[in-house]
Amino acid sequence: MSSSASSASSASSASPSYPASPHPLAAYGWDEGWETEFAPHAELGLLPGRVVRVDRGQCDVVTPAGVVRADTEFVVPHDPVKVVCTGDWAAVDHEGGDPRYVRALLPRRTAFVRSTSSKRSEGQILAANVDHAVVAVSLAVELDLGRIERFLALAWESGAQPVVALTKADLVPDQVTLAHLVQDVETSAPGVPVLTVSALHGDGLDVLTALVGGGTTVLLGQSGAGKSTLANALVGADVMDVRAARDVDGKGRHTTTTRNLLPLPTGGVLIDTPGLRGVGLYDAESGVGQVFAEIEELARRCRFQDCAHESEPGCAVRSAVDDGELPVRRLESYRKLLRENQWIVAKTDARLRAEIRKDWKRKGAQGRAAMEAKRGRLR
Repeated sequence: MSSSASSASSASSASPSYPASPHPLAAYGWDEGWETEFAPHAELGLLPGRVVRVDRGQCDVVTPAGVVRADTEFVVPHDPVKVVCTGDWAAVDHEGGDPRYVRALLPRRTAFVRSTSSKRSEGQILAANVDHAVVAVSLAVELDLGRIERFLALAWESGAQPVVALTKADLVPDQVTLAHLVQDVETSAPGVPVLTVSALHGDGLDVLTALVGGGTTVLLGQSGAGKSTLANALVGADVMDVRAARDVDGKGRHTTTTRNLLPLPTGGVLIDTPGLRGVGLYDAESGVGQVFAEIEELARRCRFQDCAHESEPGCAVRSAVDDGELPVRRLESYRKLLRENQWIVAKTDARLRAEIRKDWKRKGAQGRAAMEAKRGRLR
């Protein structure tokens, strides 16, 4: 081997190998999958970024060049569920005026959607590309298990992993009472971690942080549930305004008015959302099934495949209620959410509307026939 070759070999072996620098957006969730999705936009000279806030047709996008203000004019869809939302990954102008423009959105991996309160029952997206959905529930007021089940149905349907955080746990000093409250929620949330948290004293924050760390977490709940206080505790700074809830009903005053994406010091990001008074389902049949997994399992043992769990013979669900295995409240809540979800879907599905009307007519005819038979027996 020549001396020059030997020197080159020696220099090569002596040179340290440095790991590739992490992507500037890695802390916000950028990975190889997003890199692949963005490749066609990179060829057009566009810049990748994640939407951290949306406000009146414009949004703040964090990019490798920093946070930029971008207009959403070119990505306004007809479907309200597809509007730009906090958590979206976007392709924005590399350079240009102020504001720049969002030229495209990358396909969402998950999306938390509820129905609006409008008569048209349109969907409203609350957060995009979320890994964990933390439902904040205040222990300062009486538990509303039905509302918790609604939140969880939407969370499961979104594709995210739900977590229930029972906030203001310091207001329930009796540990026996606290344990009963946790058990009630666990019964209504099969397969979902249920944590007690006191942002005031820091209790439970380490467990919650470990559970959701590293990914994207959306924080959901009613006004007054302590979301902003919890967000500040997780972020480690007073980034969200906090006001006291009303003593009369425990409700807050919508201190959070926009959805904001905030980096967490332990890794990952948090999306804080305004308090939600209405939690309407939106095409969430699968999510409802997961919330009521024990009822779905019982239903498989019913004699009839299309059992409505009312008065049919051989109904395993009704038997479980009669035996005390299944609480009546759970069955009633299950029926209610299924009916509501069916109605929402039927608003946009003509074939399903026709099937529902046909089913109503069939049940009406059966009811009239039963009444006639009863009258005949009384004569």
